Amino acid sequence: MALTSTLFTGLSGLDVNQTRMNVVGNNIANVNTVAFKSSRALFAPQFYVTDQGGSPPNGTFGGTNPSQRGLGATVASIEKNFTPGALETTGHATDMAIDGNGFFITKNPDGQFYTRDGSFTLNSANQLVTSSGSFVQGYGVDANANVIPGQLQNITIPLGTSTIARATQNVSMQGNLDAAGQLPNGVSILTSQDLTTIGGAAAPTGATLLTQLASTATPGTASMNVGDVFTLTGDKGGRTLPSSTFTVTPTSTVDDLNTFYQQGLGIDTGVAASTNPNIPAPGATLEADAANPNSAKLVITGNQGKVNALAMTGSAFVSQTGSLPFVFADGTNAAGITSSPSGESVHTSLVAYDSLGTPINVDITANLESKGSTGNVWRFTATSGDSKQGGQVVGDGTLTFDGNGALQASSGTTIAIDRTGTGSATPLSIKMDFSKMTELTGDSSSLVMTKQDGNPLGTLNSFNVGADGTITGAYSNGLTRTLGQMAMANFANPQGLDDKGGNVFAQGANSGVAVISSAMSLGNGAVRAGTLELSNVDLSTEFTNMIIASTGFSASSRVITTSNQLIQDLLNSAR
Repeated sequence: MALTSTLFTGLSGLDVNQTRMNVVGNNIANVNTVAFKSSRALFAPQFYVTDQGGSPPNGTFGGTNPSQRGLGATVASIEKNFTPGALETTGHATDMAIDGNGFFITKNPDGQFYTRDGSFTLNSANQLVTSSGSFVQGYGVDANANVIPGQLQNITIPLGTSTIARATQNVSMQGNLDAAGQLPNGVSILTSQDLTTIGGAAAPTGATLLTQLASTATPGTASMNVGDVFTLTGDKGGRTLPSSTFTVTPTSTVDDLNTFYQQGLGIDTGVAASTNPNIPAPGATLEADAANPNSAKLVITGNQGKVNALAMTGSAFVSQTGSLPFVFADGTNAAGITSSPSGESVHTSLVAYDSLGTPINVDITANLESKGSTGNVWRFTATSGDSKQGGQVVGDGTLTFDGNGALQASSGTTIAIDRTGTGSATPLSIKMDFSKMTELTGDSSSLVMTKQDGNPLGTLNSFNVGADGTITGAYSNGLTRTLGQMAMANFANPQGLDDKGGNVFAQGANSGVAVISSAMSLGNGAVRAGTLELSNVDLSTEFTNMIIASTGFSASSRVITTSNQLIQDLLNSAR
C-alpha cells in the first residue's frame, strides 16, 4: 500500500512541476508581448495521512508528536504579476501606455473588458480601436469642447474630416496713447459744386429728388437718373476705403444720398458736438449758398484726428457709365475753418471672423478728445466695410485715463457687425478689451490687437494625448480643441480579474467592481502617448524557474521509477 501511494505522490510532483513549466513557457513565449503580465505557479502539499496521533505530556510522560505522511503536492494558485513594465517610445500618436496603475477600457459585442495594451489604431470611421477591433472607451465633449464626465462612449478622432470655425467674441488691444498729443482744431470738410433744381428756379433741400438735382453750370440737365448705379471709393487718412454702391430710384432724395456718404465714408455721426466752436459736427449735409439763393452745396464733414482725414478724388463717386455728378474739394465752412484735420490720433486694423469663419476686416481709430486736470479722454471708432447694413461704423466709445496714465473707465467697448444675408449669425458681437492700454507721453501713439478668439475654417491635422488622457486636436487654422478624454478603470484586487486571452481581462468574482474615472485620479496612473508598455517578464527569473521545474519533474519521475523497482523486487521475492 505504501509503495503504491508513493507512485501517486511522485505523479503529483510531475503534475505540479509540469504546470510550473507551462507557466514559465507561457511567460517566455510572451516576453515581447505588449503590456503582458507574467504569472507564477505556487504549490501546496496535499492532505496528510495520520499514522499516529500525538499525545500530550503529563507528570510521568513527555508526550509524542503525530506521525503523518504526505500524499504529494498540488497547485495552490497561479498568480498574475501586475507590476508595470518598462515604457518604450514608439512615436505613433495612437500608441498609449499607462504609467502606474489602471486599465484602458474596451468594448465589443461580448461586453466591456480591460487591458494594459495600448497599441491602438484608428479604423476607417476614425474610431480608436484595439488590434482585435474592440472600441476604446472614453468621455466625449459638448458643443463648447468641455469634457462630459461619467458617460462612456467610443472615442473618435476625426483626422482630416473634422472642420471647425469660431466667431470672434473677444479682442484684446494694447498700446500707448501719447498724453502730450495735440487737441483737435480742425476736421475734413469736403464741399461739392453749387447745385440747384432742374431749371434753376429754386435751391434744393434734403427732400429734393435726386432726379431733380442739377449743377448750376448746367441747370437743365439732371445730375442723376433713375437706375444709375454709383460707386463710392473714398480715402481716409491715406487708406482706401472699401467701395460701396448707391442705386438711384424714383424716390431717392438728397437726404438718402447724404446718409449713403456718411455710411460709405465711415463717418461717426454719434459723436457729441466738439467743445471747440470752430469744429462742426460730423456728417453729410446740404448747405445753402449765401451768394446764390437758388443753390446749395453738399458738404461732408469728417471726424476729428489726422487719421480721419477724408479725400474724394474726381473718380471717387462715379456711375457705371463713367458719369461724375459731383466734384468734391476741400472747402471752407461757415465758421471760417479751412478743411485741415488735426489732433493726436492713431489707427489700426484687425481681422475678426464670423460664425462661418469668414474673415471680417475692422478698422479702429482713436483720437484725443479732451484734456483735464485729472486725466484725458480719448474717443475710438470702429468701422468695417463687411457690415452689410447700417453703414461702416459698427461701434464707438471713450477711453478715460487717470493722472497716472492708467485706464480708469471705458464705454461702448462692444461693437456689432451686421452679417445679414451671409448665412452667418448676425450681428457679430465683439467685446473690445482696452484694459492693457496706457496713456503716457511718447513720440507717437500706438494701438495694436494682441489677441482675438475667432478662427477661420480649419481641418483637424493632428492630435496629442495629455497625461490625464485629454485628447487635444490641432487644426490647420491654428485652433486647438479638446476632442475627448481617455477613461481608465481600477480594481481593489486586480489579481482577481479573469484573463480572457488576447491581453484583455474581465471583471472577476474576487476583483471587486471596476472604479471608472480618468487618468491621474482615484489611484490611476498617467497616460503616456506615443509610448507602449513592455512585458514585465524577467527572463533570468524564468530560466531559473525552468531549471527548478525541470529538476523537480526529474526528481518526481525518479520517485516513480524507484517505487516501481521496489514493487518489482517485492513480486520477485515471492517466486
